[in-house]
Amino acid sequence: MTTNVIGKPLPRVDGRAKVTGAARYAADFNQGGQAHAVIVGATVGLGRVTGIETGPVEKMPGVVAVITHRNAPRLPYAPHKSYIDPATGERLHVLQDDHVRFYGQPVAIVVADTLDQAERAAAALRISYAAERPLVDPADPKAQPVVPEAGKQPDARLPADTARGSADSALADAPVKVDEIYEIARENHNPMEPHATVAAWNGNRLTLWSKSQFVVNEQAEIAAVFGLPPENVQVICPFIGGAFGTSLRTWPHVTLAAIAARQVGRPVKLVLTRKQMFFMTGHRPRTLQRMALGATADGKLTSIVHEGTGETSRYEEFMEALTSVTSFLYSTPNVRTRYRLLPLDIGTPNHMRGPGEASGVFALECAVDELSYKLGIDPIDLRRRNEPAIDEGENKPFSSRSLMKCHDLAAERFGWSRRVPEPRSMRDGRLLVGMGVASASYPAFHAPANARARLLPDGTAEVEVAASDMGPGTYTSMTQIAAETLGLPVERVRFSLGRSDYPPAPSHGGSWTMASVGSAIRAACLAVQQEAAKRPQDGRPIEATASAQRDPDVAARFSMHSFGAVFAEVAVDPDVGTIRLRRAMGAYGIGRVVNPRLARSQCIGGMIGGMGMALMERTVLDPRDGRPVNAHMADYLLPVNLDIPQLEAHFVEETDPHVNALGVKGLGEIALVGMAPAIANAVFHATGKRVRSLPIRIEDVLTV
Repeated sequence: MTTNVIGKPLPRVDGRAKVTGAARYAADFNQGGQAHAVIVGATVGLGRVTGIETGPVEKMPGVVAVITHRNAPRLPYAPHKSYIDPATGERLHVLQDDHVRFYGQPVAIVVADTLDQAERAAAALRISYAAERPLVDPADPKAQPVVPEAGKQPDARLPADTARGSADSALADAPVKVDEIYEIARENHNPMEPHATVAAWNGNRLTLWSKSQFVVNEQAEIAAVFGLPPENVQVICPFIGGAFGTSLRTWPHVTLAAIAARQVGRPVKLVLTRKQMFFMTGHRPRTLQRMALGATADGKLTSIVHEGTGETSRYEEFMEALTSVTSFLYSTPNVRTRYRLLPLDIGTPNHMRGPGEASGVFALECAVDELSYKLGIDPIDLRRRNEPAIDEGENKPFSSRSLMKCHDLAAERFGWSRRVPEPRSMRDGRLLVGMGVASASYPAFHAPANARARLLPDGTAEVEVAASDMGPGTYTSMTQIAAETLGLPVERVRFSLGRSDYPPAPSHGGSWTMASVGSAIRAACLAVQQEAAKRPQDGRPIEATASAQRDPDVAARFSMHSFGAVFAEVAVDPDVGTIRLRRAMGAYGIGRVVNPRLARSQCIGGMIGGMGMALMERTVLDPRDGRPVNAHMADYLLPVNLDIPQLEAHFVEETDPHVNALGVKGLGEIALVGMAPAIANAVFHATGKRVRSLPIRIEDVLTV
């Protein structure tokens, strides 16, 4: 029987659990007799701890323990690196010495019977420091760029330097050129659900109810930290209240919760405050980029030079794909990219939705827009004139590429033809109106994944994978794949995720969950059908486990990416400089769409994130101590309901038989990638002022 549920806009199968409160997040897994832990962070940005007055705090009501580097267990911190961790450097060894490497670094943890008691005791703990002035500003002349070690390798996924042709000489000879610096502020993820861990020991076995986008890696990381066999650590995370990359790594608070639970002999709950999430769980790194384009008078690109620099901590080298899109998005014989890191006295940055691509595409797409005005060529037409036939960076064909189809579809629906090209030429009453456009791209990643399928005697099926769901609808889309493969109605399939003892899956990030986990579920469902065909129906469950991965020969032959086009309209008040996004539209080529309702929801979420990147989000550090001065929701601005206008997402018809058996590409990341440059380009069209730093502020557009 065929159910034909793939491609249907089904509502979320977990929707009722979420709206009724039945869905349990990490902090909801309260344990009998649990204590509460509160982290005390360093109030200096660099130096050493010289004294901790624990005595008075230990006598406060309800306090069970005060744990510092002086009495914390010496942990083995065995080597462990996932692909999600920086390849170079060593993760923070929490409470293992007196060094302070960044503001807010955990220097103590207070455990008490109640949260109120723990918070009061943590506030009362007195710590003294031998402080030094940290270096926290990438623009400081003392900040010296370094070549990332991982980027030096011949087969580096993110090479530090790439070149084809003679980009610099071609740029010098180009009749028309753009050569500018673009800057993006540090951003913090700020998901609705804070990071939380409940830790409980049973002898030498540890259970963690923990917010994680990568439960099998959290299992492996904590096992390495404590010197345990991985099977002695169980990580449980059935629901995530937003993450955007901040929960990909296993941050020190998880280790602290486990330390505290073992030290006091009770389960311990630890929930980070909103403020602590500004310095303990990563951030989008502040970046500085030089983007130079050379072109002929008729708009053919002759050269691209892209030089990017991103901040990192001194103890790890965080790399992201800042320059990766530049080599293939447009056709040109001469391209040179350079990627450098600036080690600073900060916590290690982390992947944030659209990591690298979102930042790099901002510089590239703004520069293309600038070039279009210099040439007097429509921005879409300029992109069409430079549409490549193949991936010129890797010299191989695209598995599928629908960039210009995306531009055509969105341009028609958006009404691009009504745009008057000259800046400051469109008005709505006294408001200046501008339209902007940008391209978007993100790799169609695929990682090996495993799944287990089980047919029960009552005609229902169970499917299990150690994946995560931070909000895009994983429960629903995977249920659809299983139901269609098994030929069952959706309501007769139960999909489970979020346990490290399920078949292992890759991280829930990088826009590869549908491709990777979905393909594994398909394989497991086919395998259990084959198993059922071999066995008589004797009333026992039938089970099969299978894995899926991309054919390496196919991966070597094709360049695989999603593509998109984003259009934005803004209104700018010329008297006070306020900028309001009035509408935005994206069109995307992502292969097969499993659930259009979920896909559009992902796109809208990504667009809102890009809106925040363009107009609002900026974490500011005090140069004296590295303290985030706006580590709260009053001064760290995010788009709220009143800010969000009409947003539309459309999908072009695209069949890609090469990416995976399902024909799907990733969507979650690309929906953010092109939004910020589209808005920035719209602001220029409205005002005639080119702003090359994000976020764009009132003072950037006011006429001096």
